[in-house]
Amino acid sequence: MNFLCLSVVNKMCGIFGVWGAKEASSLIYRGLFALQHRGQESAGIVVSDGKALRLHRGMGLVAQAFTRDDISKLKGSSGIGHIRYSTAGLSRIEEAQPLLISCSEGQQIAIAHNGNILNSGNLKGRLEREGSIFQTTSDSEVILHRIARAKTHNFISALISSLSLIKGGYSLLFLLKDKMVAVRDPFGFRPLAIGSRGKTVFFASETSAFDLVGAKYIRDVEPGEMVTIDDSGMTSIFYVQPSPQEHLTAKTYLLGDYELPYPIRKSYCIFEHIYFARPDSRVFSEVCYFVRKMLGRRLGVEKSIPADVVISVPYSGTIAAMGYAEETTTPYELGLVRNNYIGRTFINPEDSMRKAGVEIKLNPVADIIAGKRVVVVDDSIVRGTTSRKIIGMIRRAGAREIHLRISSPPVKHPCYYGIDTPTEKELIAAKKSISNIRDFIGVDSLEYLSLEGMLSCVKNPENYCTACFSGDYPIL
Repeated sequence: MNFLCLSVVNKMCGIFGVWGAKEASSLIYRGLFALQHRGQESAGIVVSDGKALRLHRGMGLVAQAFTRDDISKLKGSSGIGHIRYSTAGLSRIEEAQPLLISCSEGQQIAIAHNGNILNSGNLKGRLEREGSIFQTTSDSEVILHRIARAKTHNFISALISSLSLIKGGYSLLFLLKDKMVAVRDPFGFRPLAIGSRGKTVFFASETSAFDLVGAKYIRDVEPGEMVTIDDSGMTSIFYVQPSPQEHLTAKTYLLGDYELPYPIRKSYCIFEHIYFARPDSRVFSEVCYFVRKMLGRRLGVEKSIPADVVISVPYSGTIAAMGYAEETTTPYELGLVRNNYIGRTFINPEDSMRKAGVEIKLNPVADIIAGKRVVVVDDSIVRGTTSRKIIGMIRRAGAREIHLRISSPPVKHPCYYGIDTPTEKELIAAKKSISNIRDFIGVDSLEYLSLEGMLSCVKNPENYCTACFSGDYPIL
């Protein structure tokens, strides 16, 4: 495949696809709303009418990126959509996804990517030396350039050849005028599910997006699986098969006709269950609500303390707090009220934005807190600045004692597979002891859930990546 022009966009954290619908763009628009929590920086939709692809992108929330007129112009029966927050690349309209390219033989290809390519810098440097010109800072664009340089005109063969060179975590949706392809990396870091409504097929990062369009969850795209759908139906191949744990000593694993110089094990991102996914979503075949409830109950078993009331940091800590309260038989109250019109502060790329967001987003209910011994349950502490502000609010509301309980272990190591913790210097647990973190945040006591306790709350703990807690990276 040789490219005459390269018109690209960038990277994201939530993807949604529709095949075989009368008004695909309207369904994608609704699906992206359900995934809005996964990114608030930009949104985009590309559709196919069987003859050509049409693209619209915009900065900000879904409602800001699209008007009714924008959606009406996106005519087609299939399409893919994208919600972005920048784990890699700059924040500008040129970086928004889906990416759209045009080939010399008249073929158009669009891509939507959730995850992070570890070796994108090396691949980009090699491609630039070979003459490629990049129009974005996105690691997703590397995938397209690799497809462009594949020595075949068959898209599936070119894609498999390209993936053989890529290391990292990724769920991908590709749209051509006559087909859609869904791909999940061999480790399964990032989620991707399949749904249906009649003859219409859907793909989504989370199953809550299916609920909004009236679709039924069918199954997950498996790690190492490539699902293709066109007018003849749906087909599936495993371009690489994750190996059983007992075979991890093998030196190479086949990827089509290629070899990977590292072992493969299923490595689902457990942070999806702890924080990132919506609680009403089924992720990695488990309902997040029940996993978070179990995390809270286990926290109550391991780290309980006498208290008058349990409150949560809404909303990611709410369900764990309910589980903790049930396990310890301590009353649960809504001690912090959230402004629903403020986005998630964790995924704001700038520290100043996170701080301002916390002050506007949360307000303590003094009548619940004043004079009480309060247990505050949150899902995690990453940088510590948000927790410090929240505890300060609770202290000013008159709490007699504040005991912070975290429903995950200390985050000590950066994630390289799609979560926004790029360096250790941003992680408070990588620099400070638990007692020092306690003093910095300003609580009377601080306890975390153990790594073993966390893993006991999922069905197949051996299939989860815990690198951000343990430093055990599936891909070095």
